[in-house]
Amino acid sequence: MRDLKNPGQRHPEKAHRADNAQPKKPSWIRVKAPGGKGYADTHRTLRENGLATVCEEAGCPNVGECWSQGHATMMIMGEVCTRGCTFCNVATGRPNALDAFEPGRVADAVRKLGLKHVVITSVDRDDVADGGAEHFAQTIRAVRQQSPGTTIEILTPDFLKCDPSVLDVVVQARPDVFNHNLETAPGLYPSVRPGARYFHSLRLLQRVKELDPSMFTKSGIMVGLGEDRQGVLQVMDDMRAADIDFLTIGQYLQPTPKHHVVDRFVTPEEFASYEKAAFGKGFGMVSATPLTRSSYHAGADFARLRAARQAKLKAER
Repeated sequence: MRDLKNPGQRHPEKAHRADNAQPKKPSWIRVKAPGGKGYADTHRTLRENGLATVCEEAGCPNVGECWSQGHATMMIMGEVCTRGCTFCNVATGRPNALDAFEPGRVADAVRKLGLKHVVITSVDRDDVADGGAEHFAQTIRAVRQQSPGTTIEILTPDFLKCDPSVLDVVVQARPDVFNHNLETAPGLYPSVRPGARYFHSLRLLQRVKELDPSMFTKSGIMVGLGEDRQGVLQVMDDMRAADIDFLTIGQYLQPTPKHHVVDRFVTPEEFASYEKAAFGKGFGMVSATPLTRSSYHAGADFARLRAARQAKLKAER
């Protein structure tokens, strides 16, 4: 693990950037410091299995709450990303080779933690021919073998530099939820997500539905990066055109002075308005709060989404 308190060590690739002032967080953003027995138990299990989590690597504000309940988002394929998104706290650089034993260790940790729902994400691996698609598939199968009752949600990279067929490999492994975040409005991609392409990411999620119409799809964006309301509503419309089931919207928080500036803190009332608008556009599930993240309360939200689909299918019979 790199020193999370030392941005210079963690982000040497960002050292040339000018510092951006980090504004004081409003009262609705502040969270309790992590601690307690549940937190310690989760931390120990992850360390014993040699696993990284996006909770730590991305500096998630909800880590204390989630880990105290035994929930953690596993991050596979290493701790170093081949992309350099300006919002992200994961380090950029040249990653190590994929670890063939990692899928088994993830599955072992899921079993030990007794997870009913697990979220598995990864860094971008543009250095690997299939972008890590087979590694995702192996991890899904390993979790299924050790914890057959656990529902699996994956949060994947965009596989931008891969043959389109690699997506089939992941979908055929049958995760319960396929998530890929659009992150922001398309006009902000050059400054926020320069290594990605908005319509490619959108098409990726649409393609998942074409490959398996029964699979739940999910995507999320951050607000407070400089977007306006109309831009957020347009992203919602684009997602619905791609038949995405589940939308998450959360406040962008600046990890260090070298990261993208916080344009503003969106109020809880605005988040409630976005949630109402999204449900009105046809999303099956929406989570829109300042502290919403892709995997925050993901298990409970998925259970509600699945129950709603089952009820609808029953009513149509």
